[in-house]
Amino acid sequence: MYGFINTCLKSLVVEKYGEETWEKLRLQAGVQDSFLTFEVYKDEITMQLIDKACKILGVPADMVLREFGEYFFEFCKRSGYDHMLRTLGGNLYEFIENLDALHSYLSLSYQEMNAPSFRVEKNEDGSMHLHYYSDRRGLCHIVPGIIGAAALDFFNIELSMEIVNQTEEEERTGKKEHIVFLVTQNPVFSYKERNEFSSSPQYVAESQDLEKAKNTVRDRGSSVCPVKKSHWKTVRGIITLGRGKLLRGFDPVYPKSLWIDTKTFCNGLPFHMVFDKELRVKQAGVSIQKIVPGLQNMGICLDHYFSIVHPEVPFTISSIQKFINSQFVFQTRREMMPESWKQRPMLELRGQMIWMESLQCMLYLCSPLLRTLHELEERQMHIADIAPHDVTRDLILLNQQRLAEMELSNQLERKKEELRILSKHLEEEKKKTEALLYAMLPQHVANQLKEGKRVEAGEFKECTILFSDVVTFTNICAQCEPIQIVLMLNSMYLRFDRLTTVHDVYKVETIGDAYMVVGGVPVPVSTHAERVANFALGMIIAAKGVQNPVSGNPIQIRVGIHTGPVLAGVVGEKMPRYCLFGDTVNIASRMESHGVPSKIHLSSSAYQCLKYKNFEMTERGEIEVKGKGKMHTYFLIRNKTATENEIMGMPMKDLDSGHESVQSIQEGRTETIPGRTQPEKDQTPAIAMKYTDGPTDEQNSLKRRNQAKIADLTGSYLVTI
Repeated sequence: MYGFINTCLKSLVVEKYGEETWEKLRLQAGVQDSFLTFEVYKDEITMQLIDKACKILGVPADMVLREFGEYFFEFCKRSGYDHMLRTLGGNLYEFIENLDALHSYLSLSYQEMNAPSFRVEKNEDGSMHLHYYSDRRGLCHIVPGIIGAAALDFFNIELSMEIVNQTEEEERTGKKEHIVFLVTQNPVFSYKERNEFSSSPQYVAESQDLEKAKNTVRDRGSSVCPVKKSHWKTVRGIITLGRGKLLRGFDPVYPKSLWIDTKTFCNGLPFHMVFDKELRVKQAGVSIQKIVPGLQNMGICLDHYFSIVHPEVPFTISSIQKFINSQFVFQTRREMMPESWKQRPMLELRGQMIWMESLQCMLYLCSPLLRTLHELEERQMHIADIAPHDVTRDLILLNQQRLAEMELSNQLERKKEELRILSKHLEEEKKKTEALLYAMLPQHVANQLKEGKRVEAGEFKECTILFSDVVTFTNICAQCEPIQIVLMLNSMYLRFDRLTTVHDVYKVETIGDAYMVVGGVPVPVSTHAERVANFALGMIIAAKGVQNPVSGNPIQIRVGIHTGPVLAGVVGEKMPRYCLFGDTVNIASRMESHGVPSKIHLSSSAYQCLKYKNFEMTERGEIEVKGKGKMHTYFLIRNKTATENEIMGMPMKDLDSGHESVQSIQEGRTETIPGRTQPEKDQTPAIAMKYTDGPTDEQNSLKRRNQAKIADLTGSYLVTI
């Protein structure tokens, strides 16, 4: 089938059931998203789409096909075939009778089209028998949809179509499905039409006459003499003066004898043949004799020199009479052509069959079926071989232009499809680029830079900064291969990155084994200290799952936390970085470097922020801090109210149902940042921790867009050596 059919099916699903249904349908059917109008596709694609549509929508196949038939008619009208369809016939019988002629015309453009055939018979009670022939089985229910929609639209008739017979007939090309529909017509009058009819002068006059007749019956004593029309009024109602043509009927007049001689007839109709019931040729036009020299021997069997291409029926008089109203396409047989002509393409003839009852012969009035001047040249024919009155001359020239326009349209359609695919790929690459950019800078900062705006540095009066490193990392590096170090750090950082999403802290930087995060930057929140503290507790637990490549034991990390003010902003142009500046960064780094393995070292300011927040802490006392002198510090032990699973963001088991559920807090807020590093597929899904005094809605909106991962932070914070 051509892509036009599949495009129509897609349009139906999208229009009535939505884009998501079409996407699900095409994925299950395993087909592409769009189809080119003039491209030929396998029938299996359409069949697969219809089959999956029935399953997804839960609708029987006959209903889906009928709905598709109704929509196909409207789709054809919207695609520019409206005028062509309307002019097929003045009533439903003529419309159906000329469907084969329409398909024959369309085959000039859609040369690979394999259209069904239709034959219609009138019954005495006004009903019709519609015969439908098709190579494709199982699609017969489309016919009531198409014919019913056309009858209602063009002729204001509602149809009832019932299958009365269904058989398979052995044809020249194999078995063909033959369906017979009983078609019953019911005229439809709209409310407006009924009002117009009831108010028409004729209806009013008839009503008045009827009322007078009733009054006459009531008044038996009075006599009413009907008014008699004058003779001339009667004549004027029948005959148009001066023309002599009857208006109420037409009876053709035939001459007593045919006023044309045999030679003139064969020259004037150069493409015609007359043959009897045994298919013996009795007469042939001069041009067809020139193309098929064997026809000069009268009495030869026609089926020896020609085969029927359309409709696909056996070459017998009875089969031809069944399709007497269809256009017949004959093709010359190569084996019967002269030896020097066998390299030429075979000629096809298209025309009408007329049964001559008095002679018991069939007349085939035809013309050569040629689409372009190139096909004319291939058969070594000329325009002069076609009679001047034959519209085939004009058809060849006009169709030459039409095919060129179709080729141009096809090319444009292909380019459009290529652009659509490129646009889709570009959108995917854009998302990847944005994800990479948002991994380097906070999203609102990155968006400002993309728009060419200057990002002003911001001062944060209070935030909490965390540093961590791996104990004896230098020794480990000295005793391992580089790839082992990379694998170890990657395993550790994946776990830490997941925890940043769980506790909603901002990852600032990694330098070697050092990991830096901050709470309250770039979006200020009042719970920055609790977030970072819970993150630190999670780091200690997560580090136990990372193996030391030297000893094989879990690695140990030191963690330092400090709370204070910072200045944050973007530095650089080629590789812009979101950096933190201030003494708070230095002290946080010193808390880490002066810490104890597997311990979380707190400054006094961090301790004060966590003092009344349900955390267990112990005093370390005063220690000498390089560059800072003596400082009073503490160790963070645990969170008194949160379980280890909550700290790690692991799913909890619902004790009642036994199903996994994600812990949430009703009285607080849960914030997650889309775009943050997500856990691997084989890792445990994360949950969001609860923080009762979360940020404002405006801050939440901004925070959900923030994420950063900087490749190198050399010079971005001040550290006293």
